[in-house]
Formats: sequence, structure tokens, C-alpha cells
Amino acid sequence: MAGDNAVRRLDLGYFIRPAEEAGSPHPRVEAVLAYLVDGADGLILFDTGLGRGDDETEAHYRPYRRPLPQALADHGVRLDDIALVVNCHLHFDHCGGNPLLPGRPVFTQRTELATARAGDYTFDHLVDFPGVDYRELDGEAEISPGVRIIPTPGHTAGHQSLVVRGPEGVTTVLAGQAYDLATDFSCAQLARRAAADGAADPLPPYHPWLDRLSTLDPQRVLFAHDPAVWQA
Repeated sequence: MAGDNAVRRLDLGYFIRPAEEAGSPHPRVEAVLAYLVDGADGLILFDTGLGRGDDETEAHYRPYRRPLPQALADHGVRLDDIALVVNCHLHFDHCGGNPLLPGRPVFTQRTELATARAGDYTFDHLVDFPGVDYRELDGEAEISPGVRIIPTPGHTAGHQSLVVRGPEGVTTVLAGQAYDLATDFSCAQLARRAAADGAADPLPPYHPWLDRLSTLDPQRVLFAHDPAVWQA
């Protein structure tokens, strides 16, 4: 039902992370996932997929792209139906479809946009393009009833996630690349639990924003590069 904050996943392709970046003997194929939220004021798109970079980047990551219009059409949605855009951060594999959506408010943390515009971070043509309309945030913000942006720094200083209070009161977190894998998030949650239970050091570190996230009672967490779902 439109306006109930239901979440739908978009498959926007994949890229191949080299072994030296994956921290393993082998490369790792990583999904590129975006999410649609049926917000009260219209459809919200969280991330927009892989943009095209320079030849060096293309050769390095060997991306396979599913066009954003095609992924939306799988759900009976057109580009013109999107009301708001939220990027977890502005690396090229998360904001690549933004230029297809001129005039839509694009929510980002102020520090993220400043970093993206400073150079040597992403691709300029994906950040500033005709019709871009950034809404810069300094922290949390409710952008639609039951839909809240939460800063989740770590992967980048300006990384943010989307917390969605959906059907039947189920809270879903769209975590972007706050953690690469659902397993990594699970390990961090367990580290936090152990610390709360008074377990002796040494303990693994975890991001302080997990404390804030826990107050919102997330029942499931979805990721940008892992199709697995963390569930409470």
C-alpha cells in the first residue's frame, strides 16, 4: 500500500573487489543494492547505483550495471515517480544514478558533500550535475513520517543510514555501507552486547552509533553490498 513505508530492494548489478581490497586470497564479487521506500509523501530512493568512472576505475572493479530505470521498472516504478533521494555516501557505486533524477531533493550529510567536492574521492560529474538539489544535514533528520536519517560514520566521515518504521511497526535499517557484510554488523552487535554485559577486555571495538541505533529497536538491517539480512 502506497505510503506505508514498505521497503523494496533494487538489484543494480555488481562489481568485483580485488583480493588486496577484500582482504582475502581471492577477489570478492559484491552486489550493488538500492532500496525503495513507499513514503507518505512519495517514493524515497536510497542509493542509485554504479556510476561510470574513468577507464582505470572500470578496469579495477570490472562492474556490471543494471540500469536504474530497468531496476525500477521491475517494481512498476518510473524515474518520474521518485520524490526524494538519500545517498548513504557519495562514492561512485552509491550515487551513480543521481544525474538521472534532476530536481529531486538529495539528502546528504554536509561533511560528506564537502568531502566529495574536495576532490580525489569520487567523480565530479556524479556529484554536481544540472538540476541537482542537495539538502545538507548536520546529523539526524526525519525526512518523511516514520523515515529518519541517522549518521553512521566509519566507512566515510559523512556516511548515513535510513531508519524506516514500516508496516505493523517493524523498523528496518537501510545501512548502506556502514558495514560491508551482514556478518560484520552481527559481530559488532555482539561486541556491543558483551561490553554491556561487563565482559572483560580485550573486546572488539564497535561504532558508537550502534548505541543510538539500538534505541530505535531495529528488527532487520539491510545492506548496500550484501543481500543477506540481519534480523533481531
